[in-house]
Amino acid sequence: MDCCEKGASSFLTPEMRIYVAGHTGMVGSAIVRRLRREGVANLILRRHAELDLLDQAAVEGFFRQEKIDCVILAAARVGGILANSTYPADFIYQNLVIESNILHAAWQAGVRDLLFLGSSCIYPRLAPQPMKEECLLTGPLEETNEPYAVAKIAGIKMCKAWNRQYGTNYFAVMPTNLYGPGDHYDLNDSHVLPALIRKMHEAKVQGAAEVVVWGTGRPRREFLHCDDLADAIVFLLRCGRKELFALFPDQGDPLINIGCGQDVTIAELAGMVREVVGFPGRIAWDRDKPDGTPRKLLDISRITSLGWQPRIPLREGIEQTYQLFREEVAPRLAARHEG
Repeated sequence: MDCCEKGASSFLTPEMRIYVAGHTGMVGSAIVRRLRREGVANLILRRHAELDLLDQAAVEGFFRQEKIDCVILAAARVGGILANSTYPADFIYQNLVIESNILHAAWQAGVRDLLFLGSSCIYPRLAPQPMKEECLLTGPLEETNEPYAVAKIAGIKMCKAWNRQYGTNYFAVMPTNLYGPGDHYDLNDSHVLPALIRKMHEAKVQGAAEVVVWGTGRPRREFLHCDDLADAIVFLLRCGRKELFALFPDQGDPLINIGCGQDVTIAELAGMVREVVGFPGRIAWDRDKPDGTPRKLLDISRITSLGWQPRIPLREGIEQTYQLFREEVAPRLAARHEG
């Protein structure tokens, strides 16, 4: 039996009212699926049309009305290198406002338990590998996503500040690069893996000779299926509060990395996607485009010390994701192009 078996001090009980902010996104929807399998019936969910998280008064009114026990903050403005470079003001402003509104309104409404989702881009560009939680703020950030990273760092520090001043149980998880059902395939906003899947698929359909990929292919990245992330989050919520917070250093940041513990080069990733898609052409590298951080591999010893391990290998996850892309996404993209 691991130390996160359900108990009286667990964050997670079937009768709890849990608000999942951002439940329509890839991560939020995976968390909702996993919570429902866990038997949590009282999930509080709101679409953007029902609750604008940038509207402070609306967020505060929502929390006063709903009597929420626990918050999972998965809502965020997200995107790849191109989106981060094109919309830096939007990325820092919207993420800071969403975090501030939810954390403050949750505390005002008496919510004691909150899980905040960040990103591995919070760590310095040249942090020692694999990156431990203690690497936070020990060096300069990667310039291409600095506004987003600063906003996520602020969210971690907010959790720490609320815990220190008000005695709340707010903590943050930093997942590595994610992929899976519900991913975003717009080439102007998507991350590297969904972009590769779409590019390879469309090149195959069109009979193209090559696919152009940004950068040199040398940077190394770690990839985790969103269902594995959701499983890790439920695992942590099943922990006793005392056992979980004992992981954090005294006066340190309440922060836990979540990843798979292995990375690949972008060139290796592109080759794997090419094989899964069945694209026979070659991969050309646009070396005038940025590579981003040279390597981002997380040290996941904090969560694995509790007994959690990821279950979906990268190749298998890409195969599952491509199957869903062909069934659900590709027909919509093709119809849009024909229209």
